[in-house]
Amino acid sequence: MRTREQEIEPLVNLSEITEIELRILKRMSEFTIGEHKSQFQGSGFDFIGLRDWQAGDRFSAIDWPQSTLSNFSPLIVREFEQPSTATVVAVADTSPSTRCVVDGISIAAPIARAIATIGMSAVFFQDMFGLMTFDAGFANLQTLRPRVGKSQVIHCLDAYQYQRGLQEVRQAGSISMSIAGLMRKTSLITVISDFLYDNAEDVVKELSLLNSAHDVFLVLIDSAFAFEMPKVRAGWIEAFDVETGQSRIMSRAALGSLAERTRAWQDTIERKAKDVDLDVLRFGTDEVRSTIRLTEFIAERRLRKT
Repeated sequence: MRTREQEIEPLVNLSEITEIELRILKRMSEFTIGEHKSQFQGSGFDFIGLRDWQAGDRFSAIDWPQSTLSNFSPLIVREFEQPSTATVVAVADTSPSTRCVVDGISIAAPIARAIATIGMSAVFFQDMFGLMTFDAGFANLQTLRPRVGKSQVIHCLDAYQYQRGLQEVRQAGSISMSIAGLMRKTSLITVISDFLYDNAEDVVKELSLLNSAHDVFLVLIDSAFAFEMPKVRAGWIEAFDVETGQSRIMSRAALGSLAERTRAWQDTIERKAKDVDLDVLRFGTDEVRSTIRLTEFIAERRLRKT
């Protein structure tokens, strides 16, 4: 019998993660070859405990004697942590609309790929990587505490897709305070969303306040592709909003202009963000180009902040 999770095709599979890792290694090679200061710091790895084996863990990390106590189901791995130079946190949108599929592609797919790219970049620099998720309008914050390693990136992707293993975040009065309350030190915070919600401009202002204490930038997911509707003969169409649960009657012309209106709204959000000194990177469905651009952006920003 297959579980529900096994029936869901992963947003980013292991082969795609490996592909992203190889692209990052290729693009980052200039920072590790020649007369460049090493980015790797820390005296070694500290043992922090035991946990169940997860996809992506190295077999050399398995604690075989401890695993025998559970009859190897599950396998138990030793977990280590290395002192790192920075903490990287991906704050990702899990709104219901991101899971809608158009032509086999959902908005959540490029979000997951952005998480993988940022996470594997953190692995390259041996930085701690963590995940935070939110619903529309930055409601229902959940988090995975930052850790080091490729297995942590895979764990974060799994948590994003299936919404499991996450801890609830207690609201602290405002978005900036809620996020800042989880950061033990100055961190690189990447907010990944299409920003298609009513209070998006207020969210941008809150993130600009967070930027005064941390290094915050936005990855704006180009989601206009999801609103490229097929031509219809009917003059009026009933549309259903998965975010609010409300339905609305719109004309054929209004339906056909949704993609254009989405682009215009996202252009406005990008301008508003830049007005408050927040950097914005557009991330589209062109996987190779978007991954390369994000990798180079993070590398430049990471080295500039070190």
